[in-house]
Amino acid sequence: MRFEVEGWAIFRAEDATLRWAEAVLPLAQAALKTSERRHGRTWAPGVDLLDNNAAGAIPNGPPFQGAALAKAQSLAAPLALHRAQISAVWPGYPQRDTGESAANHRYRAMRDAAHIDGLLPEGPNRRRHLREAHAWVLGIGLSDTKAAPLVLWPGSAAIFRAAFQRFYSPHSDAHWGTLDVTDLYQSTRRTVFETCARIEVPLGLGEAVLLDRHMLHGTAPWRDSAEGCRITAFFRPELTQVADWV
Repeated sequence: MRFEVEGWAIFRAEDATLRWAEAVLPLAQAALKTSERRHGRTWAPGVDLLDNNAAGAIPNGPPFQGAALAKAQSLAAPLALHRAQISAVWPGYPQRDTGESAANHRYRAMRDAAHIDGLLPEGPNRRRHLREAHAWVLGIGLSDTKAAPLVLWPGSAAIFRAAFQRFYSPHSDAHWGTLDVTDLYQSTRRTVFETCARIEVPLGLGEAVLLDRHMLHGTAPWRDSAEGCRITAFFRPELTQVADWV
């Protein structure tokens, strides 16, 4: 299957995901009106923005179900879902924020801000440590805007996982969060850019994409003439045992 080989799979909209997305969209739009916006107000990270329960359902809304969730749950022991991230992009993304370095802005514009979730850049030198050991990443489209789609590098998950196994395995998992993985992360990312194809994965309303937790991914610049806003809900539950992350 594509997921096992390439680290990602896309799922067409089905009745369950359409009902969920249609119910969530007005709540997401309302929440975005007061949420933080960055990069010249063209992007909202929307972390923990949706008021859903541990099964993914919103109050008085339909259950969160479908083939994508079933596949995700098959990858690890069933996990409680956090409040979903509502990631939103507006025309003109990405603009350069005041105080943002030229290098960081250039990377966002030219390399889609490609990253792996859970390895957070911290401090003035943006050194990365493992802070969130996600089990998987599941995105559900809340709009039909094709502009600024999700970007993936299929095959990158296997490359990163092998690198992370070499880096973390000699150490007790209790200390993984103290290890600075920045240099390995950046060198492995360069390998991925050189060896893996870049693809864009736009999501329509109710469509879903499932990513391996080690998949390099990002957001393409807004190059479309479309107006409005591209909105995606993301679930990234954390593993109960950090040692399972590699």
